[in-house]
Amino acid sequence: MNHNILEVWLRGPIDGIPPHLQPVAHALLQAREEVESWMTDFPDDALWLQPASVASVGFHLQHLSGVLSRLFTYARGEVLSDKQLQALEGEGRPFEGCTVAVLLTRFREQVDACLKQLRQTDERTLLESRGVGRKQIPSTVLGLLVHAAEHTQRHAGQLHVTMRVVKDARASGRL
Repeated sequence: MNHNILEVWLRGPIDGIPPHLQPVAHALLQAREEVESWMTDFPDDALWLQPASVASVGFHLQHLSGVLSRLFTYARGEVLSDKQLQALEGEGRPFEGCTVAVLLTRFREQVDACLKQLRQTDERTLLESRGVGRKQIPSTVLGLLVHAAEHTQRHAGQLHVTMRVVKDARASGRL
């Protein structure tokens, strides 16, 4: 059986991930595989195009990494660092040396960091309270981790649609 044909959740458990967190790991790995495959040959000069005024592909790539970093920080019971706050403020804008490859590397590395944290998460802590943001809106470790997975999937889907629209519009001369 060729495991690469199957979606990640059908390939079996991810080594070292607690059983209750397997769906989170599966969703993150699925998003990473799909985003990397979709972005093959996507031109750097099209990263910030916004057809129909939707969020750009560049924004989604930045946001995918940033939101995972932030939500997993909250799941650890920590506050955001100055670096994370600066990254949040810069989402949606290119930075010096910003390319598809750089943004994909950041996303890949962030998913790796998330998987490492999932491996270190004690399942007995999943229902512990955690505060979100400056207002410390109540959540739980599990709530944050599941939201991180579904939010990643949502933005991966939005990225895919925007990427396809941009590629089609450029190919037909509309952009």
